[in-house]
Amino acid sequence: MKNKEVSLKCYQQFSEFLEKQCGIVLGENKQYLVRSRLSPLLYKYPFEQLDDVIRAVLDNRDRLLLQDVIDAMTTNETLWFRDTYPFELLKSHILPQLKSANRRIRIWSAACSSGQEPYSIAMTVLEYQRQKPGALPYGAEIVATDLSSSMLTKCQAGMYDELSLARGLSADRRQRFFSSHVSGMMQINQDVRNMVSFRSLNLLHSYAGLGRFDIVFCRNVLIYFAPAVKQQILQQIAAQLQPSGMLFLGASESIGNAGEHFTMQRCQPGLYYQRKG
Repeated sequence: MKNKEVSLKCYQQFSEFLEKQCGIVLGENKQYLVRSRLSPLLYKYPFEQLDDVIRAVLDNRDRLLLQDVIDAMTTNETLWFRDTYPFELLKSHILPQLKSANRRIRIWSAACSSGQEPYSIAMTVLEYQRQKPGALPYGAEIVATDLSSSMLTKCQAGMYDELSLARGLSADRRQRFFSSHVSGMMQINQDVRNMVSFRSLNLLHSYAGLGRFDIVFCRNVLIYFAPAVKQQILQQIAAQLQPSGMLFLGASESIGNAGEHFTMQRCQPGLYYQRKG
């Protein structure tokens, strides 16, 4: 019988490790979260107890195990066109400001999970160009990043099952942007996939290699970081934005102490933040 309990000592050590490795703050009494995320690994690796999995990670004995643990702890559920308003604002307010750009516009989707957000952005751009022929003459490039290598592999394939497609995707968009695959899944069309490139990135590290962006989506991820780390991330994002570039956060997130870098822009509905200067 596998032991899926996590001792207090191992939990505390693992919490410190995860914050240092990924910036994620678990806080107190979240053993249930570690248990639910890591228990499947007991059947993939020759361990009898979750404490043994954690000790092996802390001892850095197995790089594949380390990656699997990080994937399990950082992978979050997502859906198509999450919260709706960022994509409505992108189409009605932000892309019109950039429609005559004499270069390709660049959009960053940070912590992209299983790919729904960057592909939703790409579909929004294509819909805007269809409505406004000649707009964005040099097109758009979407860079999507995540810490999980297994997620990035899935993202690049662009294949989703019926359950995934049912979460936020309209029947019209499904028909226009997806095709049946021999696997029985649906695959997002090539013209959408061509707009998105996926890269591995830890938000605690440098973003300089990504280049500059007109728009950044960093949504529903800052809530996992300590305030000081969150401020550092927002400062780095500001440095990667073009002058007056725009940032979307999650519906329950704010810029906190990073107000020196951004100005809040309220819209109907929703809001975004604009880089100062």
